[in-house]
Amino acid sequence: MLNVLVVGAGISGLCAAISLRRAGHCVHVYERSALNSEIGAAINIPPNASRFLLAWGLDPARWRFAPSRRVSYLDPFTLQPLDIVFREDGPQAFGGCDLFYAHRVDLHSALKWMAIREDGPGTPATIHLQAKVVGFVSHHPMLLSGSRSDLEAQSTLTAVRKQNSDKPSICLDGGQEVTGDVVIAADGVHSVASDVVLGYKNLPVPPVYSNACYRFLIPLSDLEEDPDTRFLNEDCHGWARLIPHVPTNRRIVTYPCRKYGRLPLNKNPQLDWQASVDISQVLERFSDYHPGILRVISKAKEVKQYPLLYRHPLPAMYKGRMALAGDAAHPMLPHHGQGGAQGLEDGLALGIVLHGASSPADIESRLEIYDRVRRRRASAIQILSNAGLEQSEFVQRELCQYMDPDEIPKTMDETYKYSFGFDVVRETLKAMRQRNPDFRLPEDFFESEVAAVPGQ
Repeated sequence: MLNVLVVGAGISGLCAAISLRRAGHCVHVYERSALNSEIGAAINIPPNASRFLLAWGLDPARWRFAPSRRVSYLDPFTLQPLDIVFREDGPQAFGGCDLFYAHRVDLHSALKWMAIREDGPGTPATIHLQAKVVGFVSHHPMLLSGSRSDLEAQSTLTAVRKQNSDKPSICLDGGQEVTGDVVIAADGVHSVASDVVLGYKNLPVPPVYSNACYRFLIPLSDLEEDPDTRFLNEDCHGWARLIPHVPTNRRIVTYPCRKYGRLPLNKNPQLDWQASVDISQVLERFSDYHPGILRVISKAKEVKQYPLLYRHPLPAMYKGRMALAGDAAHPMLPHHGQGGAQGLEDGLALGIVLHGASSPADIESRLEIYDRVRRRRASAIQILSNAGLEQSEFVQRELCQYMDPDEIPKTMDETYKYSFGFDVVRETLKAMRQRNPDFRLPEDFFESEVAAVPGQ
């Protein structure tokens, strides 16, 4: 049993905690906030993530997830359908499992419950709240025998230096140092840990195709009470709508959450909530759109605006016995709704690769497998997410670093197939069995069979 330190109790950190407890390890999660409430709005849970969440026993109805029934493109000026991306069976056809929409709070609550529940397999994870991690040290014995290389990370307040331990450690803002067998850094887009892994700062750069986002929730009752906005949900429960204006690179996306409240999100969601803005600013930006959708937007009570930032894909997702997960490794723009799902894939993979790990060298070799399974995949999704689903041709040259030419999606259908049709369970097990043909997960790692991808 390893003593695993997970930094960050967001989506990827909690998923890692679930996977690692099921793999038989002792997991401690360090979260800087009090977790009084998870901020955010709605989030996609696509088939590439829902397949293993369901196999872990997550009940979509209990957590008020809304299954997707249709995704369609509408003309921004007439609201007439331009294309139906997929109907109710589309996610099943692409990925073998459902696409769900959820309130971020509900997904977070579900993951937290699965991580700490007393009756689940393995030892429940322990979550330490208001535990701000300001520094990391990854012990990485790459030099001559008997010597060691300690990598340091600095926040604006603290530089941490560990000289007398052969284990990775974290330092809390109160000065306490905590040592473990392995550290999983899921400390978000402003990650300190990524500086340790890389040895330099991977600074954000402005994205080419989008630069800002407005995001807000609207209660379903507010729409249904108004004859001018009732159309948005009339006879179309579980529908998502994409309303792009490609020449000006504007888009409105609406989709349900909390079975079936509805979230409009304009210019797409991303990483951190920022400043509140007046709804008039949003209405002005989209003033030439159809009056019906403007009437819907006017129902928003609170609007948040925040910049969209991009970081280039990392050359590594681990160093020594420390690994990155989620936004700490691959923050991505929201155009494909895959940011949360990629963090979930990271968390799942970490539990599989570390099952049965023992010695320091064994841990490092397994994290190398994690890097091999996850980095190429997450980097490709990161690049695809820089453009809209209808704009994949804009990023094809960048994708050549991470995908074979015949893999690169050219159409929306091919993009969905690539995103939804990845089975991280299958790929991680395959990589582990190349290392050890006898590798097996605990019998109770999953509570039901993992849904297969069609054709695999």
